[in-house]
Amino acid sequence: MEDAVKSLTGVKGVLNLIEVRPAVSRDVVKSAIEDALKRLAELDAQRIQVDTVGSKVTLHGTVRSWLERKEAERVAWQAPGVTAVDNQIEVENIAEQQRRVS
Repeated sequence: MEDAVKSLTGVKGVLNLIEVRPAVSRDVVKSAIEDALKRLAELDAQRIQVDTVGSKVTLHGTVRSWLERKEAERVAWQAPGVTAVDNQIEVENIAEQQRRVS
């Protein structure tokens, strides 16, 4: 692409900021994240919802700790083609956890 314009009259320099990203299906990304969450024993994957729009992933739901929340986000970032993660997962407080167990 640079070669096509750098020899034009008046061009003093070319800065190529074009980024090529692989096209990945929304369903493939969502499935990859959900499968990875299920493989993690410390996460209750059934309580996490994954939504994808293009290459952006949004996580919803509740987890028991901040560590679980961060781990879910890490898993989302590792999915192929993901360029943004919006982590809206909430962390339960201790009272909610005890009530759920009872």
